[in-house]
Amino acid sequence: MTTLRRLGATDLETPPLMLGGNVFGWTADKQTSFAILDRFVDRGGRMIDTADVYSAWVDGHTGGESERVIGEWLRRSGKRDEVLIATKVGMLPGEGGDKLAPMRIAIACEASLMRLDTDRIDVYFAHQDDEDVPQEAVLEAFDKLVTAGKVRVIGASNFNAIRLKSALDLARDTGLPHYHVLQPEYNLVSRTKFEGELQDLCVERNIAVTPYYGLASGFLTGKYRTRDDLDKSVRGNRLGDLLENSKDVLDAMDAVAGETGATLAQIALAWLAAQPGVTAPIASATSVAQLDELMGSIDLTLTDDQLARLTAAGA
Repeated sequence: MTTLRRLGATDLETPPLMLGGNVFGWTADKQTSFAILDRFVDRGGRMIDTADVYSAWVDGHTGGESERVIGEWLRRSGKRDEVLIATKVGMLPGEGGDKLAPMRIAIACEASLMRLDTDRIDVYFAHQDDEDVPQEAVLEAFDKLVTAGKVRVIGASNFNAIRLKSALDLARDTGLPHYHVLQPEYNLVSRTKFEGELQDLCVERNIAVTPYYGLASGFLTGKYRTRDDLDKSVRGNRLGDLLENSKDVLDAMDAVAGETGATLAQIALAWLAAQPGVTAPIASATSVAQLDELMGSIDLTLTDDQLARLTAAGA
């Protein structure tokens, strides 16, 4: 039986792994995406993460591609009540203003609901902070969606500690909805954006943390060990600096792999899931075989010594 973790102070629960939907309709075609989603649920997975902007960075795409694939899968599979859907607003330009303009939030939510073919979003994230809009106006816009039953819980992505704290304090003082979930960039080789003040705040306020880039764009799978390896995927060109600076991390992961029999991807995700405040890291898969490997991280428990060695190597 898969262990479930509660998302902060909400009644939503997920195993310690969320499925990233950024690849759906991009590096995973529709048929492959459906197979991955089916296997994810069959193996006890529950929470699927996407965003309206996925995958607007691809030539010929305009955003919403991932949501449409997930929506069609939900309709065909009949599994809407078996999963939690998280999506985001704030990075895809469109009608109603920029980023977190209140009208933009309202219009973007309706568009996401339509693409996802659902009547509610379980966790709706502000995809990035917007200092040009008063935080009270942002929370009021989310409040209207929550009151209407279109959104169950709101979350924040890419917020720093100061801005997250001010939003949480404002929600407490006004009775507006508060962010129950934080989605930061965080992994064994990218730690400064989360560890410290932001992590401490999430632990103190019981904010669930669902980190993205849990595998550092594939670097922590061990796939990229030489410059020649960078041509193996569309993300390889981002990883040159990691090759130069993070060999100690891969060495430590290799040692733990030898001790546990786990893959490097499973070790990277299990390390994340063991960090204070972290509820479930996010990882995406482009094949069923890759999904099966990632799901193996759920049942992997690293020893205190193994966790300490990995942490020290990535410091």
